[in-house]
Amino acid sequence: MLHPFKAVSLSFKKAPLEIRELIALDEAACRRFLHTLHHELALTDLLVLSTCNRTEVYYSAERDQSPAIIEALGQLKHLPEVAEYFPYFDILDQHTEAVRHLFEVAMGLDAQVVGDMQISNQVKQAYQWSADADAAGPFLHRLLHTIFFTNKRVQQETSFRDGAASTSYAALELVEELTADVANPRVLVVGLGEIGADVCRHLGDSKLFQDVTICNRTRSKADALAEECGLKVIDFEDLVPGLRDADVIISSISRDEPFFTRDMVERLDVMSYKFFIDLSVPRSIATDVEQVPGVLVYNIDAIHSKASAALERRLAAVPQVRAIIGESLAGLQDWTKEMMVSPTIQKLKNALEQIRLEEMDRFQKKMSPEEAKRMDDITRSLMQKVLKQPVLQLKAACKRGEADQLIDVLTDLFDLERQPDVA
Repeated sequence: MLHPFKAVSLSFKKAPLEIRELIALDEAACRRFLHTLHHELALTDLLVLSTCNRTEVYYSAERDQSPAIIEALGQLKHLPEVAEYFPYFDILDQHTEAVRHLFEVAMGLDAQVVGDMQISNQVKQAYQWSADADAAGPFLHRLLHTIFFTNKRVQQETSFRDGAASTSYAALELVEELTADVANPRVLVVGLGEIGADVCRHLGDSKLFQDVTICNRTRSKADALAEECGLKVIDFEDLVPGLRDADVIISSISRDEPFFTRDMVERLDVMSYKFFIDLSVPRSIATDVEQVPGVLVYNIDAIHSKASAALERRLAAVPQVRAIIGESLAGLQDWTKEMMVSPTIQKLKNALEQIRLEEMDRFQKKMSPEEAKRMDDITRSLMQKVLKQPVLQLKAACKRGEADQLIDVLTDLFDLERQPDVA
C-alpha cells in the first residue's frame, strides 16, 4: 500500500475564468486555508497552490476529504452555495495520480501555456507556506525535493525550458500582434503582480517597444524594476494621464474588485483604439469596459501561446520530460514503499534491543565495568548483524510489492504487535 496522498484540483481545463477568480486565493488566504485544513480537518502533507489558472489542495488522509476541503474553501471565500461548483473540481484520490499530477503541474506540462516557468516558483512558494505552517510531513518533503531535482534535470537535459513560452511571454506576443500597425506603441503596465513584473522584463528585452511605463502603488517597487529593465515610471497619482497616453494598458493589479471600471475608461475620451490586457485573477478590468467605443479587452483566458519556435521545441521535448518524470516517480515509489515498512523495521529493532538489554541485565552484575562495556559492544554488533538480513529482505520485498507477507511473518515471529507504535 502506498502513502495515502490525494489532491483536489480546479483548473482552466474545467473551470472558466469567472469560476477560477471566485475560488482564487492570495498569499494571506492560502496561509489561513492551510491552518484550517491542518488544525480543523487534521490533514497532513498539505500543499495549497493558487495561481491564475488553478487552485489546488494536496493532502494525505486515509479517506477522500475533498467534500470537506471544498466546503472549507467555500467558507473562506464566503460562497454559501459552494456545492454548485463541485463539478468544476477534479478529485484525485489515488496516490499515483495525485503525485503524477503535481509533477506535471510543477514541470509546466499541465499549464495553459505549455512549459510555463512561473509555476515551478509558485510551487516552491506554496511549499514554503506549508513548511511555515508545520503542515508538511516527511512524505511531502521528499516529494517536493524530488520534484525540484526533476525540474533541474528537465532544465539541463532537455529543450523544454528553451525560449520564454510562459504566460507572460504569451502576453508579450499578444501586445506585439495588437500593435503591429502602430508606430512606436506606448505601453503602460499597471500593478506589479508576478506575471506583470515578468511582462515588464520581456518588454525591456524587446527591441519592438521603446516607450514602456510602469505605474504601481508602491513607487519603490516600480523604480527597482524600471531600473532593472530600462523602463519609465509614473506616480500612481498620475495614472489617468498615463492611461490617456498609452496605446496598450497591461493590468496586473491584485484586488477583489475590478480596478478599471467602465466609468473610469469612458472619462479617458478614447479617440482611437486602446487595448486593455488583464493579467489578474480575479479580474482587475470590469467586463463592461469593452462596451466603451474604441476599447478592446483581453483577459487571461484570451492569452494563448503563439506558434513560436520556442513552443515547438518545448512540445517536441515533452516525451523526454515525461521519461525523466517516470524515472523520478519510480525512485519516489521505492522510497514510499520503504517508508511504509519502516515502522516494522523499527519495531523489530526495538524488540531485539529489549531482548539484548534483558540479557545484559542478567549477566552484567557479575562483570567488571570493563567486561560489561565489552559485552555491550559485542551484543550491539551481533544485533546489527541479525537485523541486517531481515531489513534487506523487507526492502527488496517492498520493490516487488510483496512486503505484506514478510511483515506478517516477522510480526508473528517476534511478537511485534506488543511493541508500541512508532511515531
